[in-house]
Amino acid sequence: MRGSGYSRPMTKWEYATVPLLVHATKQILDTWGEDGWELVQVVPGPNNPEQLVAYLKREKA
Repeated sequence: MRGSGYSRPMTKWEYATVPLLVHATKQILDTWGEDGWELVQVVPGPNNPEQLVAYLKREKA
């Protein structure tokens, strides 16, 4: 079945990676969230698994 011909524009995103400090994780994420960034995932850092890295995204204007 074919669509009605209505085409919604594709959402475009920008991404950021942010190192998280254990003693300030909430503050860091709150600050980025206030700027419109959405948390996608938190993973261990590539060079140091004890250093967490946050991946964030927000819609491009």
